[in-house]
Amino acid sequence: MTTKTKETWYDECVALQQEGELAQAIAELRKLVAVYPDYPLAQLALAVFLQEKGDETGALDAMQTACELEQTDPFYFTAFSALAIKCGDHEKAEEALGKAMEARLEAQLKKMNELRNKELAERQERDKERSEQDESSED
Repeated sequence: MTTKTKETWYDECVALQQEGELAQAIAELRKLVAVYPDYPLAQLALAVFLQEKGDETGALDAMQTACELEQTDPFYFTAFSALAIKCGDHEKAEEALGKAMEARLEAQLKKMNELRNKELAERQERDKERSEQDESSED
């Protein structure tokens, strides 16, 4: 017996939805997230499919779960904001958009710190090499 990966299972769910089998796609996604509760992409797809079906409460709940799993990824919060607007919940949309902006800013600050630390390390290495060269030339 072959066991499919969560990614393969997810792809099958998306294919079902694209073939017009929305109810079956939702049922499979519910099974997928039961087996892999920490798979945010499946939660996101479930949210989108539930909204497509008209289950706005279920859609917002699934999207909330996806965002809880991906707290540092602005994409999920941006998607949550768009979904909340479609569901008519402008308060949740604004809150999610704010979190998306925070996540983006945090990612930018992290990248800037990484670049700064790299630059400092390179500078220290150059200074060390110069110091060693100066010491050897004095001998």
